[in-house]
Amino acid sequence: MQPIHSLHDFFVRSGAEVWLYHLGRRVEPCALETLAAFEAGEMPWPEPWQNEARLGLVFRLGNVRDPLIWFLALPLDEQGQIIPARRDDFVQRLLETLGRSVSADGRESHHEVDNLMQDNPLAFTPALPFRAVMHARANRDMGNVASQHLEPVEAYLSGQQAVDWRALGLQGLADFAVRHDSVQARELAAQLPSLPEDVLTPLCYCLEHVAIDDALALALRDRGDKAADSGDIETFCACVRAIGGADRTIAGAWFDELLDDPDACGPDLLAAIAGRGWPHLEHAERLPRFLERLAERHDTDFMSVARDLAVIPRLRLPLLMTLRESSADTAIGRRLAGLGTVRSQASGN
Repeated sequence: MQPIHSLHDFFVRSGAEVWLYHLGRRVEPCALETLAAFEAGEMPWPEPWQNEARLGLVFRLGNVRDPLIWFLALPLDEQGQIIPARRDDFVQRLLETLGRSVSADGRESHHEVDNLMQDNPLAFTPALPFRAVMHARANRDMGNVASQHLEPVEAYLSGQQAVDWRALGLQGLADFAVRHDSVQARELAAQLPSLPEDVLTPLCYCLEHVAIDDALALALRDRGDKAADSGDIETFCACVRAIGGADRTIAGAWFDELLDDPDACGPDLLAAIAGRGWPHLEHAERLPRFLERLAERHDTDFMSVARDLAVIPRLRLPLLMTLRESSADTAIGRRLAGLGTVRSQASGN
């Protein structure tokens, strides 16, 4: 029997039924093959967050009906590759708990495996919207019905039934975000201008993890602009975060408009774009403009954000090229002054 060296090995060899989810920048499905290639050092983690590969793992061992849920944060190096030591320690603990051979039915080891998350340095607790969206995705992916909280949310957001919005739960909003169709998206777009902020903001924190219909994206942009005009920064940034999953022409055009206005580019907006709208920064002009706005602000940690974005595989090279090519008289150049290590790294890629 071949030895178990990785998490991927464990799931394959145990015969577990497993569903994996990115829990870094967005809650998105993660293929088991991605985990295998990452653990083997064949690829960087595609969606890093704060130098970690954050994973939600939902799996069943053997004939046990109730799945186990793990939240793991694997440390990354500056290239976004796995730093294997902690993973290796965790796998070793796993094997010591179960014995060197993983049981095929898994019934007797189910609770022992679950207990491994106690005092586990790789374990973390996701923010509540992340947990709600992951549970919504996992329930759908496993063929389960949505939570009981979905029905009142659907009734309220469609505008077809009077519901006290204060009774709506976060899990219901997450279920709606994950399961809504194009008809519901258009109904929500029509209701969006009148939604209370206390509903809109948590809804946006769920919608930021899914693809956004064009009509809904335009409604989010309009509501976001109105919030900005009234000084409601929280609602404004929530709309910016949610529109990150929209078509590039809609989200990109709004981002360009915002980045063209230095007064709009406060630290909260820049954080929202970097954290949830990063796919739209894969653009020859938008990425340098974003970095320039970031560098202009003295209330932002320019290097921390730049390093975090540079670990994203598709942004790494264009970002480092932008840093390398920035002249000394630009905001980026002034931020980089005295940081020879950054310029050295950029020149070497």
